[in-house]
Amino acid sequence: MRRRDFIKGAAVASVAAGAGVAAPMAQAQEKIQWKMVTTWPKSFPALGTGANYLAELITTMSGGRLEVKVYGAGELVPAFEIFDAVSRGTAQMGHGAAYYWKGKSEAAQFFSAVPFGLTAQEMNAWLYHGGGMALWEEVYAPFGLVPTAALNTGVQMGGWFNKEINTLADLKGLKMRIPGLGGEVLRRLGGTPVSLPGGEIYSSLKSGAIDATEWVGPYNDLAFGLHKAAQYYYYPGWHEPGTTLECFINKEAFEALPGDLQAIVLTASKAANLDGLSELTARNNQALHTLVYQHKVALRQFPAEVLAQLKKVSDEVVAEIVSKDPLGRKVYDSFTAFREQAAAWHDISERAYLNARRG
Repeated sequence: MRRRDFIKGAAVASVAAGAGVAAPMAQAQEKIQWKMVTTWPKSFPALGTGANYLAELITTMSGGRLEVKVYGAGELVPAFEIFDAVSRGTAQMGHGAAYYWKGKSEAAQFFSAVPFGLTAQEMNAWLYHGGGMALWEEVYAPFGLVPTAALNTGVQMGGWFNKEINTLADLKGLKMRIPGLGGEVLRRLGGTPVSLPGGEIYSSLKSGAIDATEWVGPYNDLAFGLHKAAQYYYYPGWHEPGTTLECFINKEAFEALPGDLQAIVLTASKAANLDGLSELTARNNQALHTLVYQHKVALRQFPAEVLAQLKKVSDEVVAEIVSKDPLGRKVYDSFTAFREQAAAWHDISERAYLNARRG
């Protein structure tokens, strides 16, 4: 009997030991499923497809251990409710633009686009090597979110208008879809900024609910058919010189991931950030050619005096905002110091070279 008890005990111990070995292996192969909600239509070129690309990249790089499913605007939550949805854990990731959340934090806008601010190259440099990312994390920390840069549009177009813009007087009374700080500048100049998700822009412009809109650039605007709703296409995009689109992550969900999956999420975001800018740089001019020569769009440059006044008011708007917000001031000081540093270097590098290349 003692021998039977010994053998039985040994067998139980063996099974327990085996279970101890199997458990970590099973855990290593555990599949985690995340939801990503976006402010864009799911298949919209560059922006919607950029979110899809990021989700696919995370899933592939993790060998399927972390599977991310994308929900376009309105599929799971409305476009402008994704910030709250990820903050409370309804979804683990959100893909949008930080200027949409100025109601949560005015400082958030610095991490998307500032009128006459940083270009794409400068923005990435500030975020990754100039202290910008640490500040972004500080701004989003109260909401339980981890921010990442996930796409950059480069310099955008100035927008679509149903009348020519020859003087500042032409901006008065103008109802224009324009978010963030640019929208506040328009308000100060007598216009009415309107906030609309991408999926509602064409119908609003076509129906006359708005008189003008900015969106992104030729590649995206052609896909939306905005040339069918407005005649005049203005440049440059003074309001969005290098717009960063974001992927923000529920902090609790992120910290629950093993270290290698955390690294994959962050690295995939960097890859998507580069890929999005590269795609738009490659596609925009061809799309602009189509708009101008096939669809007979009237391409216009904002008059110099209009741009000068837009810059003056932009500086006033930003200064006023940060004067009321200590965290905004902290971000602003870092942002502007980096802009001055980058501008000094670019005067003898990028700008000097481009001027020389033109001959």
